[in-house]
Amino acid sequence: METKTENDNSLSLPMLADDCDKAEKGIGSDRLISNGKTSFLKTTFHGLNALSGVGILSTPYALSSGGWLSMILLLLIACVTFYTSLLIKRCMDFDPTITSYPDIGDRAFGARGRILVSVFMNLELYMVATGFLILSGDNLHNLLPDVNFEFWGLQFGGKQSFVLIVALLILPTILLKNMSILAYVSASAVLATLVIIGLIFWEATYDGIGFHKSGVVVNWGGIPTSFSLYAFCYCAHPVFPTLYTSMKNQNQFSKVMLVCFVFSTVTYASIAIMGYLMFSSDLESQVTLNLQPEKFSSKLAIYTALINPIAKYALMMTPIINRLEERLQSYCDKKSFSYLNRTILMISSVTVALTIPFFGYLMSLVGAFLSVTTSILVPCFCYVKILGTHKKLGYELVIIGFIIIMGIIVLVTGTYTSMEEIIHLM
Repeated sequence: METKTENDNSLSLPMLADDCDKAEKGIGSDRLISNGKTSFLKTTFHGLNALSGVGILSTPYALSSGGWLSMILLLLIACVTFYTSLLIKRCMDFDPTITSYPDIGDRAFGARGRILVSVFMNLELYMVATGFLILSGDNLHNLLPDVNFEFWGLQFGGKQSFVLIVALLILPTILLKNMSILAYVSASAVLATLVIIGLIFWEATYDGIGFHKSGVVVNWGGIPTSFSLYAFCYCAHPVFPTLYTSMKNQNQFSKVMLVCFVFSTVTYASIAIMGYLMFSSDLESQVTLNLQPEKFSSKLAIYTALINPIAKYALMMTPIINRLEERLQSYCDKKSFSYLNRTILMISSVTVALTIPFFGYLMSLVGAFLSVTTSILVPCFCYVKILGTHKKLGYELVIIGFIIIMGIIVLVTGTYTSMEEIIHLM
């Protein structure tokens, strides 16, 4: 993807995949010479864009799984991930040679730390991109439930057919070298979030659904799922080092993070509460699946929800593709091999989407196992290792210890619950 450098006047393509690609390569190593030139407002927009994703569609389901008291977990996850974003900043302030997320792992634990962080980053991108296919298939099937087609003598129907159709539509974008157009489309994530909230409110208020459901106070059995899905909503930490190095005034980074996390938490909580009051325990894994497909507002909400996943798929896969092509550089000089490599990667993603077509549980698994690791555990462990040997952390060590224990509990219980549900449904 072609972007301006981080020291240019703006980061014109502030996408998660582009930033993660820079993060893994360590682009921006000239921070010692000069800071970036991105303003406070632009950095805030980039941060909001990174935090605004498909997680917003699953927050009502997360609330439905855990009950009203699980809203406390959303606030807790928001506070914890905001704090860990500040830990990333402190690590970078302590060692100015750190310019990317894998650099933090390398500074703390050496080459093994870099490899481990990179593996979790890329695996998370791969699984989120796969979730995009499932989400698109689910919502298109909701709009067009009777569509079926035949391919090479095989009958395809329902969600499977739409996953394949969406994959075929996305395939040309995977083969592109320059994805700047897609980056601009998917940069509308913040606007799309506000539009979806407005349309769901419209459907409840003017299309006859209303806010009449009461829900339950707490459902203890669904707490692990709630915790995992909330964690999935705040999985943008690999982007933050790139945002930090791009800022003109890096002293304002903490304020940028505060604005981003407050705004994102308000939007996540708003749609979760609206969805739960509208549908209660009947909520699907994506709130758009509960909307009335015959209503114009519902169709508009669903199409709006589909734009970013379809546009972002190739962007999310780009860092993985680049890593593979770097490893196989002697072969990838040939354009045909590069196309084959990209096509095989997409086929593998489609296979996973068709094999595990359970968006809610798959994203819960991603949230518990990958998001908790990259957004909570990695910043905490690396911070203690990097700064703990040079100064006494005092009471802060107690706070970090609590966060680590909480993260491990969520990782274990959330991963177990998600895997159990997936295996049961398969």
